[in-house]
Amino acid sequence: MPDELQKEIADASSVEGSLAALEHLLSGGYNVLPNGDLYFIKELVGRVNGLSIYIYPKDHPPPHFHIRGGGIDASFSIQDCDLLKGTINPRHHGLIRWWHREAQAKLQETWAKLA
Repeated sequence: MPDELQKEIADASSVEGSLAALEHLLSGGYNVLPNGDLYFIKELVGRVNGLSIYIYPKDHPPPHFHIRGGGIDASFSIQDCDLLKGTINPRHHGLIRWWHREAQAKLQETWAKLA
């Protein structure tokens, strides 16, 4: 859970504040499991060579996707596949660029759906 949301929940000192924190929590891509645990909802958009590609709901601009796996934790622009955050070796970056060319329309549709 993001630090900002944890602070909002901890600082809620009224019913209204608690409701606002709960609204933020449930509209921010989280779900509450029956046992009370939080689950962050994300959409798996694809896989390539052991790497998983995700888009998170209601994520911050610019439109981007996340790569996880093989020691990689990075995000890339949907528009041009530029690396926005993280590090990645040139071989994997080339693989992601190849995948991006084929999947850009799907990435744009998924981002719009989850916005």
